[in-house]
Amino acid sequence: KLSPYFLLWVWSAGTPGVGKTTLGKELASRAGLSYVNVGDLAREGELYEGFDEEYDCPILDEDRVVDELEDRMSEGGVIVDYHGCDFFPERWFHIVFVLRTENSCLYDRLESRGYTGKKLQDNIQCEIFQTLYEEAVLSYKKEIVHQLPSNTPEDLERNLDQIMQWIEGGMKDNN
Repeated sequence: KLSPYFLLWVWSAGTPGVGKTTLGKELASRAGLSYVNVGDLAREGELYEGFDEEYDCPILDEDRVVDELEDRMSEGGVIVDYHGCDFFPERWFHIVFVLRTENSCLYDRLESRGYTGKKLQDNIQCEIFQTLYEEAVLSYKKEIVHQLPSNTPEDLERNLDQIMQWIEGGMKDNN
């Protein structure tokens, strides 16, 4: 089993709608890694501490999420899909990929998901101001944080190829 852990943000580090889940699932399949979608994990385990009426979404209990993932992460070879990162322990990840999407493309993706008003605008602004990338750089060593474009199916394939090369290089280094 591969020892490095992977934090994969597909948001707008991505912001919601940048392709994190699509990339994460395909990468896990190709590389034989474990895939964890933090939103699904929280929903299944009811790992919430309330509800945000303004954004119409539950509020994640970050401590409970970390507790829930700790054993799994210690085994290695895990891709974690979530839009934020500042509460995950730095020791968990050897590399962090932040997906970025052009605003017009992201707007259409989020609107098709039913995002409206403040929730839509705040997520677009988050992408414009590189909020999640900055969060990643502040949370982890800058040299392990990489931005990848995520606008087209061709970007997805290039990203998968690039990350697979990194994984294969990491496997050689660890054997």
